[in-house]
Amino acid sequence: MSIACLESLTFGLGHLVRAADALGERLILLTRDRSYYTYELERLPADALDVVEVDTFDAEGVADLLRRTPGVRGLISSTDTWTLVGAELADRLGLPGLDPAVLRLTRDKAAVRVRLQDAGLTRGRAAEAPGTELREAVLKEVGLPAVLKDTAGTGSQNVWLVRDEPELEAALDEAAGRELKGRLFAEPYFSGPVYSAETLTWSGRTRLLGVSSRLMSPEPYFREEITAFPVAFPEARQAALERWLGEVLAAIGYTDRFAHVEFVLTAGGPEVVEINPRIGGALVGEGMCRALGVNVYEAMIEAALGRRPRLMDADLPGGPAVAFVLGYPPGPGTFTGVAGLDRLAEMPGSPAWYPVKLLGDPIEHLADSRGYAGIVYAEAETAELATHHAVAAANAVRVLTEPFPGAGDAGG
Repeated sequence: MSIACLESLTFGLGHLVRAADALGERLILLTRDRSYYTYELERLPADALDVVEVDTFDAEGVADLLRRTPGVRGLISSTDTWTLVGAELADRLGLPGLDPAVLRLTRDKAAVRVRLQDAGLTRGRAAEAPGTELREAVLKEVGLPAVLKDTAGTGSQNVWLVRDEPELEAALDEAAGRELKGRLFAEPYFSGPVYSAETLTWSGRTRLLGVSSRLMSPEPYFREEITAFPVAFPEARQAALERWLGEVLAAIGYTDRFAHVEFVLTAGGPEVVEINPRIGGALVGEGMCRALGVNVYEAMIEAALGRRPRLMDADLPGGPAVAFVLGYPPGPGTFTGVAGLDRLAEMPGSPAWYPVKLLGDPIEHLADSRGYAGIVYAEAETAELATHHAVAAANAVRVLTEPFPGAGDAGG
């Protein structure tokens, strides 16, 4: 019997293969480009899974392929880009899955904000208006500071912080020249530290598995830089967060599976930034497996089969806290390598480098997560100490780029 995986996050494929094996299932990875998973595939036996290259945006073609594949019992779609394609496929093939309307809602950040406001779960509101009318809508309905962003954006792309009217004008001009995945809208800018809740929901009940810290670049950008898991909230606050997250997910009709909920802890309480209907990206899944002491991807397989994940009720043995730092070059250019990796072996926390870019890849965008070439990972007894280990290790590593022709001396 088989589980089909419609693309995957950069890391976690190995855990997913082992989870499928443990549950007696064969994993089939459907991908447009298997080279994207080079790091994970090189660490798995050649026959550990079936890799099928296909146009994964072609729902009709993928559906035909899966109909011709014997024994397919479930479908996993764990990326933002393929969320809606995965929902359509599960619906077409009669496989277990969330209501496609709920997944469409999660991919519309403006609609999520409206739904949360209607439920009394946010103090902010979303503003949308055609063309130049958005400027007036921001000033009248949202106020400054505000955030302009793509309703279907991902990876902190196409997000603008506007703190005054000149910044608002500049952001609207810049956004007009961008190709958005959705629509441009505005919402309040919530000040405070950013976190991500890693949750698992089944039959409408939500379990908070832990909270990841999200240390960001200085304003006005929203570049993700450092993550640690699990954040040591006091017991009462952790319980309050779990109740609040259950209410938030219920408000959008999210009844089953993992969610990765980004929120700001403001002076007035938590405020949702966005809700992702998947496990966390980068090394969040890896960190959860290590810090919780279980392969959380087994829950992903069980949910895809329509079964209550055992993780909903499991006593978690625990493990080391984890942290990781995204490795950005100092300037754009062609990625030529990483210096300092030989020093990691002598540093505390068992630091390791997880590559994302391949040699020769262009790195053009350094203001968002498209710009990191790899990740420095480390462990310790607490998330705070793990962060210290990861930052110290990352400081010893340099991502190198060769300037693009005609760009001057901008390389690392």
